[in-house]
Amino acid sequence: MVELIITEKPSSAEKVAGALADGKPTKKKSKQSSYYELTHNKKPIIVTSAVGHLYGLVEDKANGWKYPVFDIKWQSSDKSSKELKYVKDYIDTISMLAQKADEFTVACDYDVEGEVIGFNVIRFVCKKKDANRMKFSTLTKPDLVEAYDHKSPHLDWGQAHAGETRHKLDWFYGINLSRALTNSVKAAGSFKIMSAGRVQGPALKLLVDREREIAAFKPEPFWQIKLLGEYAKAVVEAWHKADKIFDKKEAERIMKVVKGEKEAVVQSVTRTQREQAPPYPFDLTTLQSESYAQFKITPKETLELAQSLYLAGLTSYPRTSSQQLDPKLGFVKIMTDLSKQSEYTALCKELLKVSPLKPNNGKKTDPAHPAIYPTGLVPGDLRPHEKKVYDLIARRFMATFAKPALRETMEVVLDVKGENFIAKGTRTLQENWHVFYQPYLKMEEVTLPNMKEKEKVAVKEITELDKETQPPNRFNQASIIKELEKRNLGTKATRADILDRLFQRGYVEGVQITVSKLGMETVAVLEKYAPTIVDEKLTAHFEDDMELIREGKEKQEKVLEEAKKVLTALLTDFKKKEKLIGEDLIKSIQETRDVQNYIGKCLRCEGGRLQMKRGKFGQFIACDKYPECAITFKLPSKGLIKNSEKSCEACTYPMVKVITKGRRPQEVCINPECKSKVSSEHQQEIKKIEMQKVAKKCPKCGKDLVLRKSFYGQFIGCSGYPNCRHIENLGMEQGKEKKGKKV
Repeated sequence: MVELIITEKPSSAEKVAGALADGKPTKKKSKQSSYYELTHNKKPIIVTSAVGHLYGLVEDKANGWKYPVFDIKWQSSDKSSKELKYVKDYIDTISMLAQKADEFTVACDYDVEGEVIGFNVIRFVCKKKDANRMKFSTLTKPDLVEAYDHKSPHLDWGQAHAGETRHKLDWFYGINLSRALTNSVKAAGSFKIMSAGRVQGPALKLLVDREREIAAFKPEPFWQIKLLGEYAKAVVEAWHKADKIFDKKEAERIMKVVKGEKEAVVQSVTRTQREQAPPYPFDLTTLQSESYAQFKITPKETLELAQSLYLAGLTSYPRTSSQQLDPKLGFVKIMTDLSKQSEYTALCKELLKVSPLKPNNGKKTDPAHPAIYPTGLVPGDLRPHEKKVYDLIARRFMATFAKPALRETMEVVLDVKGENFIAKGTRTLQENWHVFYQPYLKMEEVTLPNMKEKEKVAVKEITELDKETQPPNRFNQASIIKELEKRNLGTKATRADILDRLFQRGYVEGVQITVSKLGMETVAVLEKYAPTIVDEKLTAHFEDDMELIREGKEKQEKVLEEAKKVLTALLTDFKKKEKLIGEDLIKSIQETRDVQNYIGKCLRCEGGRLQMKRGKFGQFIACDKYPECAITFKLPSKGLIKNSEKSCEACTYPMVKVITKGRRPQEVCINPECKSKVSSEHQQEIKKIEMQKVAKKCPKCGKDLVLRKSFYGQFIGCSGYPNCRHIENLGMEQGKEKKGKKV
């Protein structure tokens, strides 16, 4: 009997084959795909892989952009997109191997998405109704052998049905709502691809609500009174016990009482010690939040990095909701293996003195996977961001096993003529877990001098500070992911993608997330005409239903029928107002474009506005007073161009921000003649070249070198361009070529 094992990705197939092989597996190519032949305990096994989702949902009978539509089917991805042609090679390979096999095992990632991938391969490619199921959380040899030896004789049907339901629900909502919005714009005489989704709408509404809170916020003035004193040559900072004083007269009364006082009497000294528990092990959300807080790595990139570390066998499966580590994982072995890395040796040896090793588990659990942990394998060469996330996971893992830290808070009450001021300080007495989580620990340490009751503190000054209440903070990429989880919107695996989509669609922008005009107006229009689209309660309700499906307590068909009824009612009403909705959306789209494309005031004419436009040869900047003012400025063909909201110090023309993948954003003056683009030492050289007083020949082809200009400044290039691409920076010696740059 030959067994066929199917993994989710090629790298996983290599790990599984290597772990199970009695000797060394034989790798064979099949077009763009590959597979491994091996024996495990003398049993012949073939291991191959999918490449993520081989099948996607499509409309059964495509009929333009009509809606609502619910007749859908699974179709191989290569038929839906030319970019996914390679998928057919993987399907053909699995189909060919399935004909040789008598037994089938799914070894895709053990989660809802992995179950759907495996389920589709088994039913559509292998033409089978069921298969064995391997369940593992790391791609290490011991875990994979254990997963194989204890594989389930059936697929996880709860996960398979819940996953398929999610795909269908997301298709129903995404396609129908996006078509409805796009058609409404079309009905009003314009065109723009609009998008909405089951979770995307409520997520955007959440951000819009915060934006509205900030806009509606009215600051309220308050006063605080601060005392600066000195005790035993140490500075003492204390605040009036009333803290925020909203009555100006009360603040004035206190200041009148304490005016001119030079001494404060220590009324009481209170010391309180408390144990500070170690952090919980990482689930995906807390890893994404911490990675963003420490390194400003976005949640989406953090998930990609964690997935990469998992596929390399260095960490456990990242898409987990659990904050718990089970002793069955073998803490002593992991810690011993981790100690082989020099940066962790001393820390691990310290922990290994403790028996038994017991982590500070959190409350959150996940039926499929434990919290994220390092496997103990020694990493090879990691990319800088991979190294950061790996180190964060490793140190968090160690910290969870350490003793609680001991912190002491000291509170001193100072009396100034009956008015009490409070000085507080907190210090760490025993670091314990702090040592293991450095350098990612940010603890405020304020040590007060050892004051005693009835002693006197010299008063240096007492100040009244005018302040006002602040609006709520905007969400950042970490805090919004946490908020989505709290409200049960999306899943641990999809929230980062949902947020990324909002950025891509131009609904939101910025590090502290700001909702664009388009985002604000889109939500306003939906609230007015189709509030169900942005109703988070309905979305959370369906999330609960899918969990019940996973647990076997609800039927897929019932949930999908309910969704059809909700959408049919919503979209029937939407169609009646289609043109009205479109008119409102067009207005917001145009206003958004005007804001996004505005670069600055035109310096050539009065009242003109410089705006980004798109022409036959790409983007450029022009005055909106055209044709009266025909000034234009070139823009680079690559990269995202945004208004920097800055003016050039050298020539006062506007500057733009150029964002190119893999490079730091550049702020560049749009004026091609700006002196800032060429250093003063090269101005004379430019003049000589322009006056043809300097003759230079191309060292490659012998033609004349001439002065040329690009958006980023002037340079010397071969007159034989584009056949010869030789260039030189101004000031370079003839014959020396700047490598790697094409103009």
